[in-house]
Amino acid sequence: MLERMYAEVDPQVAEILDAALAGRALSVVEAERLVIAQGADLHALLWAADLARRDDNGDDVSYVVCRNVNFTNICYVGCSFCGFSRQKHQVGECYDHPLDVILDRCRDAVARGASEICIQGGIHPNKDHTHYRAILAGIKAEFPTLHLHAFSPEEIDFGHRKSGMELAEYLDWLKDAGLGTLPGTAAEILDDEIRQILAPRKLRTARWVEIIETAHRQGLRTSATVMYGHIEKPHHIARHLGLIREIQRRTGGFTEFVPLGYIHERNDLYNELGSRPGASMHEDLRLVAVARLFLRPWVTNIQVSWVKMGRKLGQRALESGANDFGGTLMEESISRESGSEHGENCPPEEFRRLIREIGRTPVERSTCYEPIRRFDDPALDPASLEPSDVGAAARQALGLRLQASG
Repeated sequence: MLERMYAEVDPQVAEILDAALAGRALSVVEAERLVIAQGADLHALLWAADLARRDDNGDDVSYVVCRNVNFTNICYVGCSFCGFSRQKHQVGECYDHPLDVILDRCRDAVARGASEICIQGGIHPNKDHTHYRAILAGIKAEFPTLHLHAFSPEEIDFGHRKSGMELAEYLDWLKDAGLGTLPGTAAEILDDEIRQILAPRKLRTARWVEIIETAHRQGLRTSATVMYGHIEKPHHIARHLGLIREIQRRTGGFTEFVPLGYIHERNDLYNELGSRPGASMHEDLRLVAVARLFLRPWVTNIQVSWVKMGRKLGQRALESGANDFGGTLMEESISRESGSEHGENCPPEEFRRLIREIGRTPVERSTCYEPIRRFDDPALDPASLEPSDVGAAARQALGLRLQASG
């Protein structure tokens, strides 16, 4: 039976998968072939990516306790795929939070165990570079140890152009105020043919690369992303992955790669320009798997976007090459406003339950993937117990420590 299964895999696909598992860097053309894998080829791809994940990361699945803070939804960039942005005349729908509101949300996040705040917002025409720095400095004054993962390359581009500084100087200026890392969003597809349709006024590929590489040189690590399932073709995805890998070879500054499925319901790209209605389940899993095989060993953290995929498909992605469940978020606006129905918050105990369901070990991490807490033994994880069992677990843990000390 196994021989029959293997016989149905295309020999070219089998050769590519063998090469990836043996540690050979795949070509962009080979990535493009895997991005369209179907049937037996797809099953073989997912299996190979899971084997590679185990080699790269073992059986740990990480997550970060974080909160999103979207400080304004006022934006005039006009991305056709965005349901989040509003303009100033849309009274009752737009907001521009002052610092005290941002600090209240940080206080709530810290009380719930957050180690990271992710800060992004619209491109507000009346703001400038000083506004971004004031947010960082205000949070750090009250929470000096909180990690600030803030400002997409689009926001960096806007603030930098207002500042009159050199780009490296501007990034250092933000870093001095408390900037810890940058989200590698605003990437969408790093191909200007596609970007011209998605967002004609948004920064171009070369500028995104310039900002990311400069950040890496200044000691600011970033994530890397792709948005798929709209108007792109397989070769656009493959070339995007190739550019991410090329940057990582040069700088080593990416912490992870995050595939972001396009949410179509409430935006012009679908309703007026006729894009596809998002990615299929197979596309979601394929991209996770191809990212694992193509980016290794340069990028070894592949993250699930549970907001885009949902939690159950997220579990399947963790069996198809991913090793990270992302962040708790606590508050998520951008995907929700475009039509995502998968919620705004995933509590840490829910992550741990989902991770254990697939036989893996939950690990709470920092933004830069340093382990904070391991949860090897579910019996000693109070969040996984019924209330009546918590006392027994505590007594058991105390007994084990007393035995060890005796």
